[in-house]
Amino acid sequence: MSKDKQKVVKALERLLADSYTLYLKTHSYHWNVTGPMFTTLHTLFETHYTELALAVDEIAERIRTLGAPAPGSYSQFTAISTVKEDPTVPTATAMIENLVADAERVVASAKQVIDAAQAVGDDASVDLGVRRTEVHQKNAWMLRSHLE
Repeated sequence: MSKDKQKVVKALERLLADSYTLYLKTHSYHWNVTGPMFTTLHTLFETHYTELALAVDEIAERIRTLGAPAPGSYSQFTAISTVKEDPTVPTATAMIENLVADAERVVASAKQVIDAAQAVGDDASVDLGVRRTEVHQKNAWMLRSHLE
């Protein structure tokens, strides 16, 4: 595999790890949210983690398409993810704040995919990165709206 393609794969691996860790965190928050915003957040978190479940598959398959094995273990994800697990059960407001920050981390990872893929003319990976950026920017906006 060329060095250029390896850069795209590394960026995709980070995006996959970030997305999977965010999936797990969002699912945990869905299970454990309480308070006056329960119904709204329980439903919103479900929407977000369901979308992420589909996204991780697409990202992993893009890595495979480029000829590399896709990481698939918690230890691999933990080692490369910028999104960190949350073993606690924070307040609903803290959950929202955490997920906004994490969405911004995923946007940064998606932009790394875009940059690496543009440099080598990999339009399919650029497209994936753009779509992931759009989803997470929208998710961050929706979450932030609950804090106003």
